[in-house]
Amino acid sequence: MSEPRLEDIGDYNTLKGEKKKVVWAVILAGLLMGIIYSISYSVYDNKDDAINIKDSITVVPQSKSIPIR
Repeated sequence: MSEPRLEDIGDYNTLKGEKKKVVWAVILAGLLMGIIYSISYSVYDNKDDAINIKDSITVVPQSKSIPIR
């Protein structure tokens, strides 16, 4: 089985026909999903349920060294 050569590919220079439609469909689907995600994130993101933490860490305990055998 031989490898395909660039000369054998029918649409090497430009996409034509069905392949061009598939490429545009993939691009439009990606843009549409991004738009839907952005809108749903801005509508359903609830910032009121965040947990506020007021305690600060004052002392960091030293770690115990683990002996390597």
